[in-house]
Amino acid sequence: MLEMIDVCKTFNPGTVNEKVALDRLSLRLEEGDFVTVIGGNGAGKSTCLNAVAGSFAVDSGKILLGGVDITHMPAHVRAKYLGRVFQDPMMGTAPDMWIEENLALAARRGKKRGLKWSISERERAEYRELLAPLGLGLENRLQTKVGLLSGGQRQALTLVMATLKKPQLLLLDEHTAALDPKTAAVVLELSDRVVQEHSLTTMMVTHNMRDALAHGNRLIMMDEGRVKLDVRGEEKKKLTVRDLLEVFEI
Repeated sequence: MLEMIDVCKTFNPGTVNEKVALDRLSLRLEEGDFVTVIGGNGAGKSTCLNAVAGSFAVDSGKILLGGVDITHMPAHVRAKYLGRVFQDPMMGTAPDMWIEENLALAARRGKKRGLKWSISERERAEYRELLAPLGLGLENRLQTKVGLLSGGQRQALTLVMATLKKPQLLLLDEHTAALDPKTAAVVLELSDRVVQEHSLTTMMVTHNMRDALAHGNRLIMMDEGRVKLDVRGEEKKKLTVRDLLEVFEI
């Protein structure tokens, strides 16, 4: 589903602030993979996701999504193939718009838009059905401005929006880092459920080693812009936090 081939990215080249973020990074995700990505600060985790999302142009290498070369595809064009939940709960939604309006925007992603704006009762019923399983009461607050929601409620809503139109690839960029532990656990549980229900190919960046071990079928550790460790299946299940710390120290 995703293939990165010798991808390089250097920020501020030729200056004292030069930083090699991705160093000939090669990575392949099969359809249905749920990959957790860990690594120290500056290891290239979020840069990897941003490269896939098209947040900047890579210096060299190729990025393929579903066999299609998206290396030079603008971010707004890639957006209809990708779902993304950011670290900041304030991103990914329009705070001054109602919950139902945000969901309607997500439902119309990639479609041509005219001057007419309307949300039918059928759509409202669908949105209530989507939100009810979250257990957050959002299905009864469709005409509440998203900016009035808590961080956990916004992340849950953003996750629903990101997967409303099944994306080829779901990117979770430390999407629980800004939440308290209890709320983070709820959002992670929801993430697992959504990924499994829709069989989504997913990359989840996290600083939390326990979360990286507990979620997904595959774990990748990055260091200095490259993959340092790549384990999956039974091998991943046997790993412990101590094992990961030992690899970090090598």
